[in-house]
Amino acid sequence: MAGKPAKSLNDKVKLSQLRALATVAATGNFSEAALELNVSQSTVSHSIAALEEALGVVLVHRGRQGASLTHVGTSIFAQAQQVLGLIDEMGREAARARGIKGGQVRVAAFRSLASEILPEAIAELHKLYPTVQVSITEFDSKRGLVNSLLDGKADFAVADSIIQGDFETFSIMEDPFIALLPPGDSSTATQPRQLTWEDLRKQPIITSSNDCCQVILPFLQQCQPPIEVAYFIDNDSTSVGMTRQGLGISILPKLAAQPVPSEVRVAWLPFSVTRPLGISWPKAALLTPAAYAFLDIFKDLYGTQQYGVERDRLAS
Repeated sequence: MAGKPAKSLNDKVKLSQLRALATVAATGNFSEAALELNVSQSTVSHSIAALEEALGVVLVHRGRQGASLTHVGTSIFAQAQQVLGLIDEMGREAARARGIKGGQVRVAAFRSLASEILPEAIAELHKLYPTVQVSITEFDSKRGLVNSLLDGKADFAVADSIIQGDFETFSIMEDPFIALLPPGDSSTATQPRQLTWEDLRKQPIITSSNDCCQVILPFLQQCQPPIEVAYFIDNDSTSVGMTRQGLGISILPKLAAQPVPSEVRVAWLPFSVTRPLGISWPKAALLTPAAYAFLDIFKDLYGTQQYGVERDRLAS
């Protein structure tokens, strides 16, 4: 009696394994990859091991410092990205064949994200689906964003604090906090300079009263003697305007500080802190075809890009 034919590589390799490899490569960590894929860490480990067994090579170095690709793993990762990209393109082609005509996508966002992040995504969406309408509602608080999702008034929230709990979240970037120096500051350099703690003591400190800016307070309090914030401002543009008028140094996330007036100098803080940015939606939501199309565009734009984490980007 003849035995079953041996499985080919096509039978052994699964898309879930390729996604696990791509996510581990992007995060450099099995546990972070598991969080992003919304599976257990053991599932990610098993997927990588199964892929390595199917291919007969080691793809990932495991160590205390995290996970990194081997030489052959780097080559396989590039090919995996091509395969996953083709799958995504198949989905987009199918969506075009179904004909996403009309529809509306409702987005809740903070002002800085609405002005700096969303326009690019909307422009790309309209290239494929010109009849889909996008409405944007701006909020000053995270609570307003969450409520808009829970009340069904928004399909997505683009937030500067990743929403947890009953929401799915796709991470976009890490936005660094910067310092804005008023006109007349002794620095005349065109490139951002590194401030010292003493530099921060020379002028009143201005920052936002929003939740995201609370992360800077422990750094200021740990300094000896502690540095107090002189002004908590609801509106980011007001903070920038106060610095422009020489009323103090503003400490804000980079995107929230845009557009920076030409006479205001940008500088790095004596400590490093960022705010995570992401797009979120309720897990139980039944997204419309138009909303799915918008989400696909968003993932294509920001899935492989790292904004805000490299200091040399600040000068651009």
